[in-house]
Amino acid sequence: MLATYAVGAAGLFIGFSTVNGNDPDLTLACFLAVGMCGLLSFVRHSLFHRSDAARMGWDYGRRNNFQIEVGFANLAWGAVAVLAAALGWGLAVESALFLVVGAYMGSVAVMQVFFPGDQGRATGAMIGSTAYAAVMLALGIMGMSAAT
Repeated sequence: MLATYAVGAAGLFIGFSTVNGNDPDLTLACFLAVGMCGLLSFVRHSLFHRSDAARMGWDYGRRNNFQIEVGFANLAWGAVAVLAAALGWGLAVESALFLVVGAYMGSVAVMQVFFPGDQGRATGAMIGSTAYAAVMLALGIMGMSAAT
């Protein structure tokens, strides 16, 4: 989790410092904040699902397929973001990837606030997730504005 935070923070810092320049760019930011965070989240949620479930207080002594499915969603946008950065797909695609992750994280935050169920999250984690969603959405919107 700490590696995901560090890579994501570096990507966001780079993104905000490059998106408003004379030649707006989100390539490295997308690679780090969407691509590498997505791949690390896949590893955490799917491959190391038992330790990740224990970290979140969800360890019921059995495999949680939903958690593994979330890991595959992270893999999907992470892999696409790595490809977008490596193959030079451009600012609009990279911005769209920020918007996808921001929309996902924002939706999770709304669900956790209004429908927490038996797998609620700690208040600090929710504040962090909500802030991350807002920053991802803001960077995606700024990137789309620069791309048009």
